[in-house]
Amino acid sequence: MNKPVEECNVGIVGLGLMGGAIAHALRNRCGVLQERLFSCDMNGETLSYAQKEGVIGRGWEAGRAGEMLSSCDLVFLCLNPSAALNFIDKWESAFKPGSIVTDIAGTKARIAEAAEKFREDADFIPGHPMAGAEKSGFANCGLCDFCGKNYILTPLPRNKRENLEFLKQLILRMGFGRITEVSPAEHDRKIAFTSQLCHVIASALIDCEADTAITRFGGGSFEDLTRIAMLNVPMWTELFIENRTALLQRIDQFEESLGALKNLIDGAQAAELEKRLAVVRERRAAM
Repeated sequence: MNKPVEECNVGIVGLGLMGGAIAHALRNRCGVLQERLFSCDMNGETLSYAQKEGVIGRGWEAGRAGEMLSSCDLVFLCLNPSAALNFIDKWESAFKPGSIVTDIAGTKARIAEAAEKFREDADFIPGHPMAGAEKSGFANCGLCDFCGKNYILTPLPRNKRENLEFLKQLILRMGFGRITEVSPAEHDRKIAFTSQLCHVIASALIDCEADTAITRFGGGSFEDLTRIAMLNVPMWTELFIENRTALLQRIDQFEESLGALKNLIDGAQAAELEKRLAVVRERRAAM
C-alpha cells in the first residue's frame, strides 16, 4: 500500500461483533474518517444504525456488495469460513485492482487456498484476530476488546512485503499487542487447542449438569470456565467441523490427561497427584 490508511477507503464485509469492533478500532484508533469507512451486510437495519452512530459512512446490502468493493483500497472479510469462501466466489471480480484483502475466519486452511488463487492484481493476506465476546452482533461490539490481544497472520509467498507491513502496522494501531506469523496448517493445529478445545470443554461442562440453579454454589471457578459456553452456535458448529481432524486429536489428548487425573484421584494416590499438579502449576506459570 503506497498511502496511509487515513487516505484509504476501507470496506468491512459483515458488520457483526467482530466487524463492528474492527470498524470502531479503525475509526477511534487508526484515524479512518467516517466517510471513508464502508460496510456491506445482510441486515439493512444494522447498516443504518452504524451510519447514524457515526461508525460508517455508507452501507450496502449484501446483494450490492460489488459497488462497495470496487472503491475500497482495503477490505476486511468479517465472515465465517464458508460464508467468506462463498463471498469470494461470487464477488472476486468486483474487488478494486491493487487493493489489500484480509479476513478474520477462525480456520485458515481453505481460506488460504482461496487466497492463493485470488486475482493477481489484489493482495489477499489471511488473518485471525484472537479476540471476541460471548455475545454476538454489532450491538455488542463494544464488548470486544482488542487491547493487548494476539493477532495471527498466515501470509502467503505471493503476498507483497510492503502490503504485509502495512497490515501489521494497522493491526498494532488497532490495539493488538502481538502479531504471530505462521502457516495456515500450523494455525489450525494450534487454534484447535487454545480456542476450539476450550469451547468444547466449556460446552461439555454445561452439558453435563441440568441444574441451572447450581450457580448459587459458584465461587468464580465455574463462571471463569464456562463463560465461553455462551457461544455463537452456528459459527462454532462450523469451526468445530471445519477443523475436526486437529480438534479431535486435541480432544483425545485432553481425555488422556483427564483420565490420568481421574485414576490418581480414584486410587487416592495423594503423593502422585500432588506431583502431577505441581508440574501443571509450573507449566501454567511458564505459559
